[in-house]
Amino acid sequence: MPNVFLDVGRRTESSHILRKNRWKVGASLKKRGPWAVLLSSDLPAGSNRAPTTKFSVSVQFMSAELAFNRNADVDYGVAEEVAPGVRRVVANNPGPYTFLGTNTYIVGTDEVAIIDPGPANEAHLDAIARATRGQRVSHIFITHSHRDHCDGALPLQQRLGGEILAFGPTGTERGAIAPGLGDGFVDTAFKPDIPASDGDTIKGSGFALDVLHMPGHAPDHLCFALIGQRTVFTGDHVMGWNTTVIAPPEGSMADFLASLERLAERHDKVFFPGHGGRIETPRRVVRAYMTHRIWREHTILACIDEGVGSIPRIVARLYGGLDADLKVAAALSVLAHLEFLIARGLVATEGATEGLSAFYVRAASGSGAAASS
Repeated sequence: MPNVFLDVGRRTESSHILRKNRWKVGASLKKRGPWAVLLSSDLPAGSNRAPTTKFSVSVQFMSAELAFNRNADVDYGVAEEVAPGVRRVVANNPGPYTFLGTNTYIVGTDEVAIIDPGPANEAHLDAIARATRGQRVSHIFITHSHRDHCDGALPLQQRLGGEILAFGPTGTERGAIAPGLGDGFVDTAFKPDIPASDGDTIKGSGFALDVLHMPGHAPDHLCFALIGQRTVFTGDHVMGWNTTVIAPPEGSMADFLASLERLAERHDKVFFPGHGGRIETPRRVVRAYMTHRIWREHTILACIDEGVGSIPRIVARLYGGLDADLKVAAALSVLAHLEFLIARGLVATEGATEGLSAFYVRAASGSGAAASS
C-alpha cells in the first residue's frame, strides 16, 4: 500500500501577509504564543473587534491551505513497514472520529515497543501478535487513555508481556466526560505500570524514545520522539486525516495550542499519527494547525458580533455541510474556543447557564486579564 500523507499548500501571498502580521505583534509574541494576536491589546485603539480586516482576509486564505489526503486503502491485520525499524498495523475500527482505524506502531527489531495497541479487538491483537512473533515486547506505550488507543493494552500484555507506559496522574478529574461522545470515550480507570513524565527517555534494545507531554486533546496525552530519527509518534495531537477534536472538559484549547507551539519549535522530519497516514511536512502542518485555530476563533468572534451567540447557532453557521455524526464534535470544539476566549477576557456568558447551553457575548470593554495586558 502506498504511503498516504498530509501536506499543506505552498507559501502564498496571503500566508506571507499572515506571518508578517503575526510577527509584527512584537518581540513578546514568542513568549506569549501565536494566539496573542487575538488579544485586545493587539487591536487598534478603541476597537472592539478581533483582527484587522487585512489580518482576517489572510487568515481566511490560510484556512484553505490545511488540506488532507484521505484517499487511502488499508490492509487490516497486515504489519506494514513505514520506516526502518517501524511497522504499522491498523485496527479495524473505522468511524467518524477514527477515520480508517487506530494506528498501532511496532518500534524496534529483536526487542520491540508497541505504541497504542488500539481497541480490544481480537483480530487486531492477533495481528500484533503475528507481527511480533519471535521478538520480545518490552514496552506497550499509550499516547492517551481514550479507549480507541488504550483498551487493547491489558489483553495484549497478557499475551505478549511488556510493561504498560503512559502519563502519570494528570491532576485533572477524568470522570467528567465530554457530553455527546459517550460514557466510554475515556477509560477513567486506566493506570499504567510505568507513569511517564515529560522529558523521560525510554530505551530498549534497538530503540530509544523521548517522552513529550502534549496535553490538549486529553490531559494525559503523550507524544513519543524516536531519538536520532527526527520522528515523532503524535497520537491524536496531530493527525493525518483531519484536525484534532478538542472536547471539554476532557480537552483544553489553551493546552492544545501551547503543545502545538512546542512541536513547532522542533525540527522533525516525519510524524506518525494515531489516525491517518504519515505526515511528511511536520513543521508546516503544525503551523497550519495553529493558523486553522486562529481562523476558527475569528469566525466564532464574527458570529458573536452578529448576535449569533449560542453554540448550536454558531455550529449551524460555521459547519453547515458537516456530517451529522460530527456535529457534536464541532459543538465541543466551539465550546473549547469559547472557554479560551473567556479566559482571555474577550467573551462572556449572558445569563446563568454555561457551556453548550449558554449565550455568549463580547466581554465588556476593559474587563478580563486580556483586556489589560
